[in-house]
Amino acid sequence: MLKIHPTHRAKIRNHSQVADSLDRHGWSASKLWNVANYHSRQVWEDTGKIPDHGDLKDELKGHTKYKGLHSQSSQRVLEELAEAFNSWSGKRKADSRANPPGYRKKNYYDSEGRRVHEEHPRSTVTWKQNGIKHDTKNNRVRLSKGANHKEHPKAWEYILVEYETRPGITVENLQQVRAVYDRAKGRWELHLVYKDELETPDAPGTETAGIDLGICNFAAVAYSTEEADLYPGNRLKQDGYYFPKEIATCDDSGGERATRLHHKWAERRTHFFHSLAKHIVERCVEKEVGRITVGNLAGVREDENGESKNWGRHGNLDLHGWAFDRFTTILTYKATVEGIEVVDVSERDTSKTCCVCGRGDDNQRVERGLYVCEACDAAFNADVNGAENIRLDVNQSNSESSGQVSGDRSTGWLAQPGVYLHGLSSGFQPQEQVVDCKP
Repeated sequence: MLKIHPTHRAKIRNHSQVADSLDRHGWSASKLWNVANYHSRQVWEDTGKIPDHGDLKDELKGHTKYKGLHSQSSQRVLEELAEAFNSWSGKRKADSRANPPGYRKKNYYDSEGRRVHEEHPRSTVTWKQNGIKHDTKNNRVRLSKGANHKEHPKAWEYILVEYETRPGITVENLQQVRAVYDRAKGRWELHLVYKDELETPDAPGTETAGIDLGICNFAAVAYSTEEADLYPGNRLKQDGYYFPKEIATCDDSGGERATRLHHKWAERRTHFFHSLAKHIVERCVEKEVGRITVGNLAGVREDENGESKNWGRHGNLDLHGWAFDRFTTILTYKATVEGIEVVDVSERDTSKTCCVCGRGDDNQRVERGLYVCEACDAAFNADVNGAENIRLDVNQSNSESSGQVSGDRSTGWLAQPGVYLHGLSSGFQPQEQVVDCKP
């Protein structure tokens, strides 16, 4: 059995009755974010260290803004801020111009430049199990109010939300509720996270596949059926250059336009990862693959001394924006649903070793996309070579790990992989069929 936590988006049926309460909690989430953001910046300036979410909780749990939400909801706001600061810290090593997380407010000024007032956006509010009571028969959920919004601060007061999901969807074992404000529609919606179990089917077959993750080619896949696929990462790189430039032009890094750009960028990245994982798993099912080996890239951003690698300005942006771990998580879930096992293997020397004869040499990768072996006079795609070495697991000493393609196998497929490009509307398609690849 596979334990999963799917999310369903639900329409709020009694929106007019609960909108004011949700607004107040959304504004409270923004205010708590700002208080914690200010504190984090002060600590950073004084000590050079960024407080983690535990430090923030200890420091702010008595603050009046903390009491604007249920305690677990406030904790989630602080966790999100800590995650944002950690992300900024990584980007800052790649680009000194990277800005820390912005404040969630918009200031308004008079003709003489004096601030007249400020407005806070409606931030997403998350309720965990202790703040939820779920009525499954009537599709209603009670969301605990923050103490600041109760008539009696110590009483158990709640927002009673009636929701509607897609036909045929029943939500049970509710684990988390997120109230998300849709600016385009001007109304709130619920994201319901629940626990479920799936029976995993038998593996599609006994074949194997190896995946080499990269930046120019985000994934190269080698199959034991003497075929290989390449998935260029052009879409991610284009977005990685476009969106930061657009965000940098915003007057307020935490303003509405900057927030909208961040959201759109994140959505496109998530869509790319899910589309890629889906396509690879579908190809594996088609080729009766029962086991996928993926190169473990832990520590790829550091050199042998533990220092951050310096690949130049653009190279550092690519390196620190390389979300290989997130993609691997998505791939593992989608593969497991189909009964396919996913395992991490060491990526050490897989890009240096010839998968035909097993000879290793730093100089054999003569260009980014070309691998030439002087020992056996073979020439083929460098990323496919890495994927095949990962499939063979050249760093292990089992029966299929000699690091060599069997003598009765052809090698032409190593030089001519299939190329799939990502279209925003069509997902991954063969290169010649994609017509909407512009950013």
